[in-house]
Amino acid sequence: MNERETLKINDKGHLEIGGADTVELAGKFGTPLYVFDEKYIRGMMRVYKHTIDSDYDGNGMALYASKAFSCMAMYKIAQSEGLGVDVVSGGELYTAIKAGFPAKNIFMHGNNKLLNELTYALDNNIGTIVVDSYREADIIDRLAADRGITQNVLIRINPGVEAHTHAFIQTARTDSKFGFSVSDGTAESITAYILSKKSLKLRGYHCHIGSQIFEKQSFVLAVDKVMDFMANIKQATGFEADMLNIGGGFGVWYNDEDPKLKFSDYAGYLKALIAEIKKKSSLHGLKLPYLLLEPGRSIVGEAGITLYTVGAVKDIPGIRKYVAIDGGMFDNPRYALYQSKYTVLLANRAAEKCTERVTVAGKCCESGDLIAVDVPLPEAESGDIMAVLTTGAYNYSMASNYNRNLVPPAVLVNDGRADLIIKPQTYEDLVRSDIVPERLK
Repeated sequence: MNERETLKINDKGHLEIGGADTVELAGKFGTPLYVFDEKYIRGMMRVYKHTIDSDYDGNGMALYASKAFSCMAMYKIAQSEGLGVDVVSGGELYTAIKAGFPAKNIFMHGNNKLLNELTYALDNNIGTIVVDSYREADIIDRLAADRGITQNVLIRINPGVEAHTHAFIQTARTDSKFGFSVSDGTAESITAYILSKKSLKLRGYHCHIGSQIFEKQSFVLAVDKVMDFMANIKQATGFEADMLNIGGGFGVWYNDEDPKLKFSDYAGYLKALIAEIKKKSSLHGLKLPYLLLEPGRSIVGEAGITLYTVGAVKDIPGIRKYVAIDGGMFDNPRYALYQSKYTVLLANRAAEKCTERVTVAGKCCESGDLIAVDVPLPEAESGDIMAVLTTGAYNYSMASNYNRNLVPPAVLVNDGRADLIIKPQTYEDLVRSDIVPERLK
């Protein structure tokens, strides 16, 4: 599969995704609409699995990062492709369990896991929990003892590497709500503490250095730091980690400021990690740890688009032209939160040249409800179908019912076939949990 063929312009001049005409999708399912290309998702999952199999003798597992996009269909795909998953809430865990995902291949994260979430995790025999506080270690130890089991855990550590996009730095910074710092000794202290717990089995360490990273050297440096720490821990305590979770953060293309990576480029990131692990293991006399990584955005980001219908067009001469859509920050809050940049086009006129720059505005009662600012488009008209690209990650996941708007449905396309994987909300869904006290009736 040529992964870049997930999107193309057909002979009608319409945008296609996964062989499906987006104009026809909008007509059938309505807008706003999230659309995901199943072949792209599976292709990315296979990149990570095959690279571990070929370059690391299968001694590891890619974990799909649920926070990018969580629904039962995604867990079914991950399971069929031989991936594990990581979850960061009781809701994500419940969804995975409900989908029949094997609990032994579920890893649970979070800086403040709730008692009911940890109870639910242990009641469902979750495989591994990533510990992020002393309090949490105490709770898991007590819950495991009550059940007569020993719970596998990892410790989240901060190796002193921060990365974003094309830049990375080494730092001793400890100001993070996540993890324990290697540089100030807290990572070593929590290691000794967990090793003293009778109902916890420490398997190793987890780190995550950032998101939307294109510089592979930052991942290599993180491995270097963590492996040095693991060697120091073995020397100081005798404990030798048999698991290393290097996290996620592989970047994706959003607009022309980002590189368009091929599947082989992502394999290259992982190959560089594996080479460094082998090198450092040999140097320190450590056994090769079971390797875990947590790709999320790179699996679903470019696999997904969002379709909208253009409504009002407002031209303020000499200032700005607004093109309003039937969605907004309730289905994609990333511009409002991060000023994230996107590529936008008219799906029903995808072959036409762009003639102006516009700002895409949502329908929420907020002046900051924007999806894209100063993006090139043909002259848009009411009724046009707009496509915003690379919205597969952190769009549905962060959607809300702000202004009591409905969260859009999602469809999965494969060779032109489209299936609902998240059904449309209704107004009845919005009021289902509302209660009117007797005194107000």
